[in-house]
Amino acid sequence: MKLYAVIVAGGSGKRMGAELPKQYLELAGRPVLMHTIERFKAFNESIELITVLPENQLMFWSDLQKKYSFNIPQTIVIGGRARFFSVKSGLKFVDDDSLVAIHDGVRPFVSNDTIRRCFEEAEKMGNAIPVITPSDSLRMMNGEDSTPLNRLVIRQIQTPQVFMAKLIKDAYAQEYQQIFTDDATVLENTGAKINLIEGNRENIKITTPEDLIISKALLPGANI
Repeated sequence: MKLYAVIVAGGSGKRMGAELPKQYLELAGRPVLMHTIERFKAFNESIELITVLPENQLMFWSDLQKKYSFNIPQTIVIGGRARFFSVKSGLKFVDDDSLVAIHDGVRPFVSNDTIRRCFEEAEKMGNAIPVITPSDSLRMMNGEDSTPLNRLVIRQIQTPQVFMAKLIKDAYAQEYQQIFTDDATVLENTGAKINLIEGNRENIKITTPEDLIISKALLPGANI
């Protein structure tokens, strides 16, 4: 089956507190987004890569690729006002009879094994969503009160979320709702069953300055 990866990189970097959007911050000498794209190319040389960016960042990304001699072929797509619309735009360039991974551009530490297992599970079951079990104790707030949650029955969602392309493209044909926090919730709203598989704990989403510090520690010696 033909494989695609839609890499969504529409962040503004507000929580990072940096002038540059987080996907362009330098990590080990190159922008975060380049590391992320390389993960998928290293997994499968023939995978079709679709990078979704805000319109006002297209020229900047083009300049960065020249600056860092980054030559991995990609289809560049203009994103929308929310992640839902950005993914929807990227999926227009995906063949129906294929498998597609949808991945956050600021998750450069997804392992080759996680990507492989997601594609294999999605081919069998229609979708595959990587998760990890929280390591901290959890409490749920209710006004000023709180109650403990059993972390053993809670899962933290990651990407890439992988789907049979026709299924997820049909799901994205529905109207946007605020409950759509990721691609799994979009598909689930059509009545489909979501299949969870184990992700890799290093697969963090770089969102805050603390995440960047962790990333700099991970990259040189991470066995991923």
